[in-house]
Amino acid sequence: MITVRRHADGHIAELVLDRPEAMNAVSTQMARALADATGELAADPSVRAVVVSSSHPKAFCVGADLKERNGFSDADLIAQRPIARAAYTGVLDLPVPTIAAVDGFALGGGAEIALACDVVIAGESATLGLPEVSVGVIPGGGGTQLLVRRVGWGKAAKVIFSARKFTAQEAHELGFVEELAPAGGARDRALELAETIAQNSPVGLRNAKKAMRLGSGTDLHAGLEIEDACWHATAFSPDRAEGVRAFAEKRAPRWPGP
Repeated sequence: MITVRRHADGHIAELVLDRPEAMNAVSTQMARALADATGELAADPSVRAVVVSSSHPKAFCVGADLKERNGFSDADLIAQRPIARAAYTGVLDLPVPTIAAVDGFALGGGAEIALACDVVIAGESATLGLPEVSVGVIPGGGGTQLLVRRVGWGKAAKVIFSARKFTAQEAHELGFVEELAPAGGARDRALELAETIAQNSPVGLRNAKKAMRLGSGTDLHAGLEIEDACWHATAFSPDRAEGVRAFAEKRAPRWPGP
């Protein structure tokens, strides 16, 4: 369902959506596995960056498992809801930088997993969309909130209300996707970016993300206060002392970390 891989020196974790027989459709079991995996990564201080990828070459994730849901009663759907929410918020709440590597289809809940990441890299042949209103529901994994924050109201409205699928190029032009990679190359590019990120201060990375995430939902004055608190938490950490020392000695830092 979910495979966690470690790369290089262990500071990069890859969270692999691994239900290829269903093109990574999110079943109740898979949602629970995703929530568990993200919880473990969030609690691991050695992790500096997370790449979310897929084991299926033609699908990142096609969204909720509608075959499973077709047999649900209303009570079943209510019971599943907190499990599904825990899966999506688990990705969103990871305290380190996250990169979605999207090749193939990223639809509905699959697009929402990508949107929960800080950066989305898509292969040129990828297809993205939030088609939920075409099947009588709405994006419920954060899509109505995250897409508006990422691209603005009008562009998010175009994506969500039309329910249509967008090419990777269109998604990039909308701001849904930050970077395009050659078809099939999203994972390689995401890991390359993760390696660049992981060279930096783990305390700095966590506090920069915290300041950005908490501040983005407030007015500017409140956001600057959040930034100041995160600055203090970083500036008086062992990482800051090591960073300055390494710069003066013209060597790579050996980060103490959180």
